[in-house]
Amino acid sequence: MLSKRLKLIRKRRGLTQDGLANKVKTTKGTISNYENGHSTPSNEMLRDLADALDTTTDYLLGRVEADSNVGRSTSSFEIDGDPDLQIAFKDASDFSEEARRQAIDFINYLKEKEKAKGRKSSNTEND
Repeated sequence: MLSKRLKLIRKRRGLTQDGLANKVKTTKGTISNYENGHSTPSNEMLRDLADALDTTTDYLLGRVEADSNVGRSTSSFEIDGDPDLQIAFKDASDFSEEARRQAIDFINYLKEKEKAKGRKSSNTEND
């Protein structure tokens, strides 16, 4: 549970293993070992990881289902109001790593497409 959640929350926060390692004053190899389940962080390191990732130790350990800080973000608020998005994101949590990466890439593609549409319409209005 810890290994999966650590990797998931690290990626959600946009951090590389190296970046997280720097924040908690350890090595990329140590982070990799935690994420692959080859080793378990000490209690002190677990607290440091939770702080660096702006989450709780309870979330990392699987004692609670939701990252307490996810509910505070705007995107999570919008998802809460859309049952179809809620279902899609819940289903995506069971995806393989490759499928999850593809889903994220597709979402990023759509985001860029929407951003480009916004720029075109605002440029057209100024002409």
